[in-house]
Formats: sequence, C-alpha cells, structure tokens
Amino acid sequence: MRYTTLPQPSPSPASTPPGNDTLIQKAKQHLLQNYKQQPIALVRGQGTRVWDADGKAYLDCIGGIAVCALGHCHPEVVAAAKAQLDTLWHVSNVFYSQPQIDLAAQLTDWVGLPRAFFCNSGAEANEALLKLARKVMKDRGTPERYEVLSFEKSFHGRTLATVTATGQPKYHAGFEPLPQGFKHVPYGDLEAVRRAVGPATAAILVEPIQGEGGVRMAPPGFLQGLRALCDEQGLLLLVDEVQTGMGRTGLPFGFMHDGIQPDAISVAKALGNGLPMGAMLCREELARSLTPGTHGTTFGGNLVSAAAANVVLRLLRQPGLLAEVQAKGEHFLAGARALQAALPQGRIQAVRGRGLLLGIELDREVAPVIAKLRDAGLLVNSAGEVTLRFAPALIISQNELDEALGILQRVLASL
Repeated sequence: MRYTTLPQPSPSPASTPPGNDTLIQKAKQHLLQNYKQQPIALVRGQGTRVWDADGKAYLDCIGGIAVCALGHCHPEVVAAAKAQLDTLWHVSNVFYSQPQIDLAAQLTDWVGLPRAFFCNSGAEANEALLKLARKVMKDRGTPERYEVLSFEKSFHGRTLATVTATGQPKYHAGFEPLPQGFKHVPYGDLEAVRRAVGPATAAILVEPIQGEGGVRMAPPGFLQGLRALCDEQGLLLLVDEVQTGMGRTGLPFGFMHDGIQPDAISVAKALGNGLPMGAMLCREELARSLTPGTHGTTFGGNLVSAAAANVVLRLLRQPGLLAEVQAKGEHFLAGARALQAALPQGRIQAVRGRGLLLGIELDREVAPVIAKLRDAGLLVNSAGEVTLRFAPALIISQNELDEALGILQRVLASL
C-alpha cells in the first residue's frame, strides 16, 4: 500500500486567535469539570516564561508541577523529539527499541538500581511498585504478606490503588470501599511505623519530601530508620521519587540525601520534561518476579518520550548543574526567610524545602494569594490548603528567583 498526498485545504482568512475567555468557556462546555483550574489558557512557553491566550507573560515557578526541569521548549529536547517523530513513533513493547534501551541504561546507572520498567505517569510507576511488592512476597513463599504501609499526608496517585495508598482522606471520599492492604502512619514517626508492622506487612512506601502534603521534610534519620526496619523485618522499602527525583532536590534523587539504597523507586514528572514518561526501578532479585505477562503497558517507554528523556538525563547529568540547583535553592530559602522576618509577624508561618522544591506556609488559605500572584505575573500553586509551592525549572536564574520573591513580597504585604 502506498501513501498518497491528500489535497490541501485552501488557507483560511487570517483570524484572531481565541483569547482566555473564549477558550475557558469552550472548556466548560466540553471538559470534565474535575480540576480547580486557574482562569487563564496558556498557549506558549520558553524557558521559565509562559504566555496566556491574551498575550500576558508570566514567570513560571511551578513548571507543570515539577515537570519542566529544563524549562519550556528546551531546544535540545525539542530537536530530539522532532527527530524521533520523523523516524518512528510507536511500536509497542512487543519489540525492542533503541531510545528505550538507551534510556534504561542511563537511568539505571544514575539511580544505582539495575532494572527499569517504563510507563506513562507517576501513578502508573507507583502501581508497578505496589504490584512488585505483592508478587515478590508470593515468590518468597509468604503470600500472607500483602500490606503496604504509607504515610499520613502522602500522595501517590489517582488510580484506585495509589489513591488508597495516599494518606489524605479528602482524595478517598466517594470512592469507597477502597482496596484492602494499606495502612497510614504519621510521617516521620519511626516508632509508629514499627508498631504498625505486622504479619501481613510487605513493604513501606515513602516520599523523601511530601510534596502534595505541604512540602514536608522527612526528619533526620527517618529514612535510615525505615531502611533498617525493612532489613530487620524482611520488608521492601519503596521510595516515591515522582516529585523529588531527577535532580529536583539538588541530588539526582531525594533518597540520596540520606545515604540509603531503596529496594525500588518510582520516577516520572521531570523524566520527559513534559512528555508523558514514568519508570519503576528495582533491585535485580525483585525484577525476577515480574516475568513475561505479569505486568505491562501499551504506551510505556514510547519512542518519542524516550528520545526526549535521553536528552533530559544527559543534560541533568552535566557536571555542576545539580550543585547550582542546591545553591539556588539555598538562595531562595534565605530570601524567603528574610521576607518572613520583614512581614507582619505570623504572615509566613514556615519556610521549608530542599533544592528547588520549596514551600511557604501562610497564616491563611493560599488560593486567593495564588490569584493575586498570578495577576502580578507569577505562577505558583498550592501544596495543601495553606502552603504555596514553588517548583520552577532547574535552569531558573537567581535573578528570576529574586523576581519571584519581589512579587511575593508585594502581594503578601498587601494582604
């Protein structure tokens, strides 16, 4: 069968592109109304800036929620995706493909875990972790061990299993009865974890920093304590690196700040710099449990996303880049703490974070503050009801961080 060239339509007269109001009205007519979306339609991005349909520019300090680590439309990532589009888009995992193989080699080397499974999102990567834990325990001859311990205020995804693992009841409401096999314990409380471990426990699932839970840091020694407890009890330590991975905290992955080695981790968000890509990585012994037919995906490891992700990894691994992320994070934290001291007492309740995953907790709900920041040209979002979350591109400059702090100061001083 030969391809034929179809007749091209005559060019239409020049027309004015639809603006924010037109696009939002159309969205309200056709999209499921399951998001609390900010009232702008973004149409273009470059580096750390985005523009809406009315032409207004914004400094983007949320970056697709910690996704666009190299900024919007990074030329090398764009070139890799375009080149792959001109070559081959999709073949499924029935066949091998070089972009996926190259990505697995790069990623396993960076993480220090030898086996990778590719999927499309963080939720799917966490699903793979949960299935892995159950299958490993069955293969070890302990099928009674199926339960996963996770943490209050955690967030692991929106599928039925990962939302159950999420320790926030507001995400559970309306979806009961939830799947069995999950317990939630207070984050940072090692003794509570120890008390919760029982004969049915298979694994512990933890975030190095609770992003959606308010950018809450694990206390010193907590991850090491979980690692020791898992070793003692024969449990798997599963680390959710969906938000903290890919250099976001100033090291390749968040667990590395604590000097531990997980049994398996999940990765997504920044892996494809905006193209859908997730991964689960694990130890060799555990990988043997996922034999042909036990787990899979149609689109996971898609060639275009994998080609882009290979460039993302190469660029993030350049010498000095992550040291700059640490320095910029410390610069922002220092500026935010100076702002805390300068504003009326209690306006800023807490400043916390690591690298370029940062939270500023206020004395009030942040939704109206986010609206005022947006009107002033700065995009952020919330992590819980009272915390502003900053997760800009890792390439953001200190001058741009100062610009963000200046806008934040003016808005908070006006409250």
